[in-house]
Amino acid sequence: MIEKALVTAEAEYARGDLEAARTEYVNILRIKSTEPVALARVSEINSKLGSIPGNQKSDSLAVKQTNSATGVNNSQGTQGTQTEINQYGVFAQSAVGQNDFITLENNKIELKISLKGGRVYSAHLKDYKTFDAKPLILFSGDSTVFGFNFFTTDNKAVQTNNLYFKPVSDQKAYNVVSRPESVVLRLSAGEDKYIEYKYTLAPDKYMVDFNVNFKSMDGIIASNQNSLTLDWKMYIPQQEKGRQNEENYSDVTYKFYQDDVTYLKQRQSKESEKVDVTTKLSWVAFQDQFFSSVIVSNDFFLNGAMSSTRTLTSKKYTRFYTSELGVQYNQSSSNAISLKMYYGPNSYTILKKEGLELDKLVFLGRNIIGWISRFAIIPIFNWLNHFISNFGLIILILTIIIKLVLFPLTFKSYQSQAKMQVLKPMVEELGKKFPKKEDAMKKQQATMDLYKRAGVNPMGGCLPMLLQMPILFAMFRFFPVSIELRQEHFLWATDLSTYDSILHLPFMIPMYGDHVSLFTLLMTASTLLTMKMTGSSPGSDQPGMKMMMYMMPIMFMLILNNFSAGLTYYYFLANMLTYLQNIVSKRFINADAVLATLEQNKKKAVPKSKWQQRLEAAAKQRGINPPKK
Repeated sequence: MIEKALVTAEAEYARGDLEAARTEYVNILRIKSTEPVALARVSEINSKLGSIPGNQKSDSLAVKQTNSATGVNNSQGTQGTQTEINQYGVFAQSAVGQNDFITLENNKIELKISLKGGRVYSAHLKDYKTFDAKPLILFSGDSTVFGFNFFTTDNKAVQTNNLYFKPVSDQKAYNVVSRPESVVLRLSAGEDKYIEYKYTLAPDKYMVDFNVNFKSMDGIIASNQNSLTLDWKMYIPQQEKGRQNEENYSDVTYKFYQDDVTYLKQRQSKESEKVDVTTKLSWVAFQDQFFSSVIVSNDFFLNGAMSSTRTLTSKKYTRFYTSELGVQYNQSSSNAISLKMYYGPNSYTILKKEGLELDKLVFLGRNIIGWISRFAIIPIFNWLNHFISNFGLIILILTIIIKLVLFPLTFKSYQSQAKMQVLKPMVEELGKKFPKKEDAMKKQQATMDLYKRAGVNPMGGCLPMLLQMPILFAMFRFFPVSIELRQEHFLWATDLSTYDSILHLPFMIPMYGDHVSLFTLLMTASTLLTMKMTGSSPGSDQPGMKMMMYMMPIMFMLILNNFSAGLTYYYFLANMLTYLQNIVSKRFINADAVLATLEQNKKKAVPKSKWQQRLEAAAKQRGINPPKK
């Protein structure tokens, strides 16, 4: 594998594409950090690209990739060689130091802030656990990069992520109880010249205020820079049992300034996805299925470049996210940047209170589907949760409420189906009367005439069913991203947010998986039962149509076996309630009355439809006499 990668890297180097070659060599070093050819080439390429004056992109990338490849980003102890110190110019005194940590916490979240980089080193959410009952930590250690990249007046490429900050106070731990507390760190560039980071956390909050102050940096940061790059990268650890679901609902999400929220590409099939945004942004989020890390500008980011990569070779992580955000910088003795950082759950209720359309991190579908979720399903769900703690019962009651609301629409559908069952023997007689294929049109016309004389609209059941489809799709979106269901037990399901399993298979079945979900089996069986009851619709007797009808539930069984148990449980309940409603509705149908209506209408002329009347009127105007019956 390494040999093949070396051939590719050498080919890029021979073509003169140094950036691409360096990327290939660094990837090799991630696999084998002592590979001599890759080490030599990275050093050589960094030297060449680093010698280009003003090449901020090349220089900063050279520093980052050399550090990554050679392992200088150790989080403990004193760091730095003389060469590394010299490259930072006035920040040389901050290139070495003893790393330490400061804790900032409230009852919701615990942040560990590293003196190296002055960044949030780890974020622990106190109210949540991973699927295997470990503390839920959004990120930790060197799995993340966070800092500003810029050039100094003497053309030194500076990355604050690699430099050591000093705390203003000697206090090592801040426990926020009744009022906000702040941690202040400074990166020195000389006497009374520094970059200051100030983290402020309030009680009962997941949102952290992050203020950056550039003190007397006008003679240090290059005068031609009117913006800085905020470099933010993160490996996303696996937190849930259902890795497939977690990957499907993980994404980079961002909001255009005073405009819409956009997703990089949800449920992407590619290994990696990138986007360059040249317009202003309000915030960028690195999210997984139920939790997010968000950077918010109180003004705006000038632009941004984001990427998402599947970490296919790692069982510990699911994604690798990157972002480079342009931050406006003014050349003055004092320049401040006001940001916020959200480290917390993708809870629609919590995010809605934070504003800035952060609630759209919970993707509930677009247009009418999203509208149904936000203004109908979630309010009912939350209201029930005030009185009931068992989420299995909440889903049951929610399903009953939805079915009762829709019953006036579905009752006509059930009536139409019941009447068609009464007429089924007569339809079969018409089939015997017109057995030939060339008589198919005559058979169809005779069948429609029969329905019309009996007062049955064969399409009467379609519209009510179509009106229910948005609710079904809304539920499909709601359950997999509803954090309220996460790790909630019900019957044999240990977690309603992921699949339930009654049997683990020693092998993998394509599409289906390596386990058997009982709720999915119940959903499939109830779907087939309901379809059998309502299988008398026009065309359902055709062999091809029958096969299609019974294949669809099987396909859904294969697909939904890995989905949320709450979702398949809801579909099972909805099917069973549909079955019961159908039985009840049939009791209101008097077969003798339907047949009596048919006999009466046989004596009458079939009324012409408005369409037929318009056709005949148009024919009269052209002087064409309508055909006599």
